[in-house]
Amino acid sequence: MAGHSKWAKIKRDKGVNDAKRGAIFTRLGNQIAVAARSGTDPSMNSALALAIEKAKAANMPNANIQRAIDRVNDKNAAALEEITYEAYGPGGVGIIIETATDNRNRTFPEVKNALAKNGGTIADAGSVLFQFSRKGVITIDASGEDALLLVLDAGAEDAVEEDGEMIVYTDQKELAKVRQALADAGFTIKDAELQYIGTTEVALDAEKEEKLLKLLDVLDDVADVTSVHTNAALS
Repeated sequence: MAGHSKWAKIKRDKGVNDAKRGAIFTRLGNQIAVAARSGTDPSMNSALALAIEKAKAANMPNANIQRAIDRVNDKNAAALEEITYEAYGPGGVGIIIETATDNRNRTFPEVKNALAKNGGTIADAGSVLFQFSRKGVITIDASGEDALLLVLDAGAEDAVEEDGEMIVYTDQKELAKVRQALADAGFTIKDAELQYIGTTEVALDAEKEEKLLKLLDVLDDVADVTSVHTNAALS
């Protein structure tokens, strides 16, 4: 499927190795708190279950996870809202920036400033998003035709092998179901999340790709940003 880039893997590896654990836990906590608004029982709320799983994979303490869940019922806690920004990066690539914030008047200038200082520009709502589709993306340790057949039998729409892993694509509403089916089939799940996947990829030369990766990294470090997506064809 067109649109999947190596940025997701770069981001995942960065999350594992990043020394700024507090910032990572804040981001994960925001994701949990937002997901918990649809129900605080992970067995009944697949989005919350996935957010908790990601937090545990990052070694987030159980107490932090529970505080994030409890935030939904805390009358004194500032309300979080999800805001998605659209932008263009070096070479005209599209960028989708997902945030969870309790103060949009803080978040928007921070995102806009990060873009402006690193070769990007904020875009009007809808001017970039149409170049993407929302998909469930699951990364598993697998390769080969037999594994592909099992993945498709589990309900996946498509799958591709990249760097010794298999990237599995699902309908956004089927992410949790397919993830569980893959786990039941014995696959090791390395990551599972909703992503914006480019319907077409934009090729970049080496110089522009380097600038884009720096921009994506800076955006990912903005405290209120929960996820960043691009339709660039990264090498």
